[in-house]
Amino acid sequence: MFLIVSSLLLTAFAVYQKADSPIVLRNEKLNFIPREFYIANVIDDRAEKTLVASLVYKDEAHGYLNRPLDLKGGATTALKQFINQNLQQNEKLRPVIISIKALKLTETNQPGGPVDGHLSIDFAFGLKKDYGVRNLTEYTAGIRYTRPEGQTDMAESTLRQGIEQALMWFNKWINTNAENDLKLAKSVKVKFSDYSETPEGDTIYYSVTRRLTWNDFKEKPNMGNFDAEIFTSIGYTETATIDKGIIGVDMVMKVYLPKSDCWVRDRSGDDYALEHEQRHFDIAKIVAEHFKQKITAMDLPPDNYDGDINVEYLETLRELHRMQMQYDRETHHGSDRYGQEQWNKKIDRELKVLGVKE
Repeated sequence: MFLIVSSLLLTAFAVYQKADSPIVLRNEKLNFIPREFYIANVIDDRAEKTLVASLVYKDEAHGYLNRPLDLKGGATTALKQFINQNLQQNEKLRPVIISIKALKLTETNQPGGPVDGHLSIDFAFGLKKDYGVRNLTEYTAGIRYTRPEGQTDMAESTLRQGIEQALMWFNKWINTNAENDLKLAKSVKVKFSDYSETPEGDTIYYSVTRRLTWNDFKEKPNMGNFDAEIFTSIGYTETATIDKGIIGVDMVMKVYLPKSDCWVRDRSGDDYALEHEQRHFDIAKIVAEHFKQKITAMDLPPDNYDGDINVEYLETLRELHRMQMQYDRETHHGSDRYGQEQWNKKIDRELKVLGVKE
């Protein structure tokens, strides 16, 4: 929110108009060329869409009265025309929507004295999106003036000045924030790394050099038909920064299993059974690498990149469940030695293709 109050004493130049004529904004080229935006539309978002001006006039009996006037064509039409004719519009830039929250010029007078005028202006600026408008910032200002009672038209120049100041202020704001405001980012770049923990606690984070041992199985054995069981999972943390209009997302992948969730009936179990459990962990790593590949290949939208990442993460958890179930089904939970051998080859081959294993 920005607030500015200008006070003017206007006594010399005046452009006279008929008392009942609508206010026509005079064309006056703005002294800047936008580098970051163009005005795609103007929306009247005022709570009360009244006429924009209430001006003091003398009637035929030399009494004072307030006469309501509007911009020619209404507020939105007048602003659109003024902007299109006086501000360079490059539609290759960001499309910006102006929402008129307030635009009111009110004059008051004391008998025999000068006329005081006050313009109240409130514009909200937002980015045009497929889903609507994304709010950026808001400009609130006031302009005050004093004029002689005989100088009957300060409305046009005051309204025009207020509109020009709002546009100049927004141009300065967006130039300042274009490269470091997340709302103005143009693209997203994701970088991945793998989480590791030293010293190791209850949780084992996947490493190709850190293989499971029977000592990692800390939980009491469960009732059932299996001799051992582990519970693998995939997660991530992320941090985001912005530089030169690009959001940099650092994602730290976690492929892990808690020792307190792993159990075995007999800790003296053979290496073959342990290898079957290790392959469950390897599968989790493969699925995590698939997640990385999919995210890296995506053209993530700057204003909702987390949404797309979350959708893909949920699909990754489904893929992990499907692949683990298929592995156990086709190896009969390790009891089918031929099936186990085929899966071992398949897993090693995939780990090499993904660059996890040499």
